[in-house]
Amino acid sequence: MVGRALTSLFWGVVADRYGRKPVILIGTFSVVVFNTLFGLSTNFWMALSMRFFLGCFNSLLGTIRAYASEVCREEYRALALSVVSTSRGIGLIIGPAIGGFFAQPVEKYPNLFAESSIFGRFPYFLPCLIISVYAVGSLVACKWLPETLHKHAEKAHERADLHDISEHSSNDSGQKDNIVELEDKQIHKSNLLKNWPLMSTIIVYCVFSLQEMGYSEIFSLWAVSDKKYGGLSFSSQDVGEVLVISGFGLLLFQLLLYPPVERRLGPLMVTRLSAVISIPLLSCFPYIAMLSGVVLHLVINCAAILRNTLSVSLVTGLFILLNNAVPQSQRGAANAISITAMSVFKAFGPAGGGALFSWAQERQVASFLPGDQMVFFALNVVQFIGLLLTFKPFLAEPYQRE
Repeated sequence: MVGRALTSLFWGVVADRYGRKPVILIGTFSVVVFNTLFGLSTNFWMALSMRFFLGCFNSLLGTIRAYASEVCREEYRALALSVVSTSRGIGLIIGPAIGGFFAQPVEKYPNLFAESSIFGRFPYFLPCLIISVYAVGSLVACKWLPETLHKHAEKAHERADLHDISEHSSNDSGQKDNIVELEDKQIHKSNLLKNWPLMSTIIVYCVFSLQEMGYSEIFSLWAVSDKKYGGLSFSSQDVGEVLVISGFGLLLFQLLLYPPVERRLGPLMVTRLSAVISIPLLSCFPYIAMLSGVVLHLVINCAAILRNTLSVSLVTGLFILLNNAVPQSQRGAANAISITAMSVFKAFGPAGGGALFSWAQERQVASFLPGDQMVFFALNVVQFIGLLLTFKPFLAEPYQRE
């Protein structure tokens, strides 16, 4: 998070100046290198350094969001950004699941992995290797990735030429050309930090990101904690199964249902509805722990699918608002600012979530919101604050840009 926060703005400017594809290639290649080295770390400081360098060179999320809003026509923009949100959401789900299934393979699968093998010496190398191999495939696929920045710039020049021809045929063409030129300069020289539709959207996104990271940390801790403390008594493999199932459910919803819902309601309304529905859903989680057996697994899987779907739908709506708030020439930098701010907020999510969960375990017999009820209540407070910020006068909804 620290590495990404320090360099996201730099990579955003590079993407606006030299194109999206080079930044995507560099970010994907950094995953191959530093993720592999992370799995081969021999001490804490090496592991920490590899994660830092991975954050410094990996600016994929912001650049991909800008790319997705440009690579397709306007009517498919919601679908494109929902794919980005879904991919990110599934990554946050499948990634821990891969770690849960394949970490320490010598202990879990002794018939397949010998103690003397590299996987015995480096117990966390296998999940890192799996992700790095996948990244190599993605890097090869980037060969056929078209650049969007220059293509759209050419289209803009063509439209400008046609506009100039039509304007020169009228008597007041000179005055209008001066106005158009002045407006273009103002757009390209505008200060992003003074763009309130952009900055208000980023602030709302940061609040929801903090809640999302806190939930991700708390869910795993809550699921593996003992039932006598209000948890589910799940194993790490049980948690991995829940995450995988919710990931597939999320994929189906975002690809099939989100685009028509967004076209009908608009991105801001989808964000608000997702936040509203999430609050009572999270309030039910402590009571799910009272169930057992097949009913418990069925209910927790359904709740996890719904929760992750709402979270990603919420973020997708904010992505659309963010890209609509700036012209194409500033989308890389705008998304980079959002990634920088989000990384700062998310850095507090796991630590804050873990501290909150530990504190809640000490108040199992409290009269007000005992145990895990306090944990999910705190998550709902952050969610409610984010919901309030989506309304005027705080959030200024940008107009649609081409």
